[in-house]
Amino acid sequence: MSGVLGSIRRTSLSCTSLVHGLAGTAVMVASSPARAADDHLAAITSSLLLDLNRHEMMTLIIALAALGFSVMSAIMLVRTRQRALAREAGLRADLQGLQAESDRFQALLFAEPQVLISWAAGDSRPQISGDTALFLPPETQTHQPQRVLAFGTWLPPEPALQMDHAVDALLDKGEGFLLQLVTSTGRSIEAMGRAVGGQAVVRIRELSGVRRELADMSRRFKALQDETEMLRGFATAAPWPIWTRRSDGTLSFANAAYARATDASDAADAIGRNLELLDSSDRAALARALSDGYEYSGRLPIVVGGERRYFDVRALKVTGGSAGIAVDASETAALGAALERMADAHRRTLDQLSSGVAVFDAQRRLSFYNDSYRKLWDLDRIFLDSHPDDSTVLDRLRAERKLPEERDFKAWKNKLHEAYRAVEAEKDVWYLPDGRAVSIVTTPNPEGGVTYLFDDVTESLDLKRRYGGLIDVQRETLDNLSEAVAVFGSNGCAQLFNPPFARMWNLSAEALQSQPHIEAIEEWCRPLFDDEVFWQALRGAITGIDDRRHVLLKLERKDGSVLACKTMPLPDGATMLTFQDITDTENVERALRERNEALETADRIKIDFVHHVSYELRSPLTTIIGFAHFLSDPSTGPLTEKQAEYVNYITTSTNALMAIINNILDLASIDAGAMTLNLGPIDIRKVIDAAAEGIQDRLARDQIALQVDIDPAIDSFVGDERRVVQVLYNLLANAVDFSPPQGAVRLTVRRGETRVAFTVTDSGPGIAPAFKEKMFDLFESDPQGSRHRGAGLGLSLVRSFVELHGGKVQVESAIGRGTSVTCEFPIEPAARRHAAE
Repeated sequence: MSGVLGSIRRTSLSCTSLVHGLAGTAVMVASSPARAADDHLAAITSSLLLDLNRHEMMTLIIALAALGFSVMSAIMLVRTRQRALAREAGLRADLQGLQAESDRFQALLFAEPQVLISWAAGDSRPQISGDTALFLPPETQTHQPQRVLAFGTWLPPEPALQMDHAVDALLDKGEGFLLQLVTSTGRSIEAMGRAVGGQAVVRIRELSGVRRELADMSRRFKALQDETEMLRGFATAAPWPIWTRRSDGTLSFANAAYARATDASDAADAIGRNLELLDSSDRAALARALSDGYEYSGRLPIVVGGERRYFDVRALKVTGGSAGIAVDASETAALGAALERMADAHRRTLDQLSSGVAVFDAQRRLSFYNDSYRKLWDLDRIFLDSHPDDSTVLDRLRAERKLPEERDFKAWKNKLHEAYRAVEAEKDVWYLPDGRAVSIVTTPNPEGGVTYLFDDVTESLDLKRRYGGLIDVQRETLDNLSEAVAVFGSNGCAQLFNPPFARMWNLSAEALQSQPHIEAIEEWCRPLFDDEVFWQALRGAITGIDDRRHVLLKLERKDGSVLACKTMPLPDGATMLTFQDITDTENVERALRERNEALETADRIKIDFVHHVSYELRSPLTTIIGFAHFLSDPSTGPLTEKQAEYVNYITTSTNALMAIINNILDLASIDAGAMTLNLGPIDIRKVIDAAAEGIQDRLARDQIALQVDIDPAIDSFVGDERRVVQVLYNLLANAVDFSPPQGAVRLTVRRGETRVAFTVTDSGPGIAPAFKEKMFDLFESDPQGSRHRGAGLGLSLVRSFVELHGGKVQVESAIGRGTSVTCEFPIEPAARRHAAE
């Protein structure tokens, strides 16, 4: 409007004063009401047209045209504005009505809790309205309402997947859906999807009241229907006969297995003919159990296909009748019988075991034990046959102090009883108060319970300790031996060696630890000893299989040492090889051998000399003795006192010398094995008198008393009388020589069960320990305390003669207390002896 007025104003400036007047008039007219302006405009226009010239008329026409256009434009604009205002008022009224109606519809729509999700055509972004707090977690309700489309966050997996597929089908194909679901929080909801007005709309609302009950009933009905169909399908396809009967006993259902068992063509035929599976007696027992309200269970024989088989039949009363099933138990029955036979065999076997076995069942009661178990714990059969529980047995054993002493017995027992819940066997050793060690193995049984296995391992543990100690001792002994020792296995490899072996052959201990073969060791040892024959014999002894024998070898190495080698086969197939350095021994042996040869030569020369001299002296000595006796005989003429004394000395000396020569000859005969005994009964008193007669002069000279004590129970025994006299003479003479003047020599004779013992005791100085060991040797005499030094032959003859009789000589002596020599002769010699041993 302002633009129109500006245009009119610009046009008026170029007009004349008249025009100015007309313009002012026009303006005034324009400001008047519309109807008045139209009437006056025409009158003024006509009057003015009369007064104007042509040029002015043209100007006026143009001005009037412009003015008319402006006026008309202003009028039209005013009218248009008025119509627009009226239309705007109408539209506002319509908008208010529509808003009120929308609010009313929205209030009606969301009067119950629900969520609306809509997708416009071609738009993948949904519009979500409603209360999303019904389904979404609290943290995503305000900022992320689109999370309601993540069905897996508020629905279980299967309903969420079902919802996803339904929404995808709605958006892609416009397929509607109606689902009744349960959220993860347990709310019952209804999801409905429709394609409306080119939009896909999904409404999700919570069910309550009757609708919720109806939805729950629908779900339960569908679940029950599915379950029924599944059970019916299972019953129909089951391989066991299954049936149901009405209350009057007629069949209402039978599966294909029932039809086959009753020889019917199909289940309908079995139901139609009301065929029976069981015999009349079994049916009667089943009917009685069901009529009494009990469940029937039994293993019955049923003929199926002409074959008699066993079935486990179970039947129970249900609403409107009864139901039953028969499971083929023929194989189970056979296996059960076989299992019972096997269990009996196992029980008989366990009874023969030396190990104690006790089996406790799942109720922890003793179900089996063997005799070894009873003997091990010394329990009576009455107690064990009463099937006591595990705790009772342990308490009784503890009361009798037959269990290990435990500080907390209850905790120990609970730990032991953990075997009832264990999976694997446990082993332990009990050390009992009586010193025994018992190995226990607890094994859980698959059917429940525990099997205890007890073994008395006292001896085995003791043997193990001894064996371990023995191995340690043997190891230490082997390592500290001066001999070089190595053990080779049956494969020829070194298994064991001691340090001297490595040192003797200059070998590395690390190399020997690798268990080298004998051939490798041979190569390492060849620098010290390279003899193919020796090493071949050694290899054969170590690696030989058939010919396993001891091999003794001697080798002299390049370094001058001499070794003794010995192989010894061991029981396990191994071979022990030993080397001993005998260099010093070999040298000493050579020296000793040479010395022994020299001694043997000297001894032979001595014996030959003694024999020769004895025989050479015997002839002149006999002549001297003869002439001495001749001179002392009164028939030859009287002798002066001095001559008689000299002849007496000659006789005494020659007699002594003859006795020595005879002794030498006797010893020579004994050494040569040529002496024999002339056995016969010996009068003990007679031989004692004969022996004492030879020492009378010594007894008288030294004033020594001879005391004889003879056992009255013996008067004689079997022996060589002459040799026994020699024995007693030498013993008495030796005792007299060592007894002090005015002393006493005691001769005691005692009888045993099989022997006669002669004991000669003196009161001399005794025998020194150093001389006691060699007092019976040839030509050995002890001058200490003796007034007469002999040739050292008497005691040697004593031992030789006594041993020829099968007796023995014993000597007891103490320094300063005298000496006792006992000679024992057998009463009845078993056989004659021809030479001294």
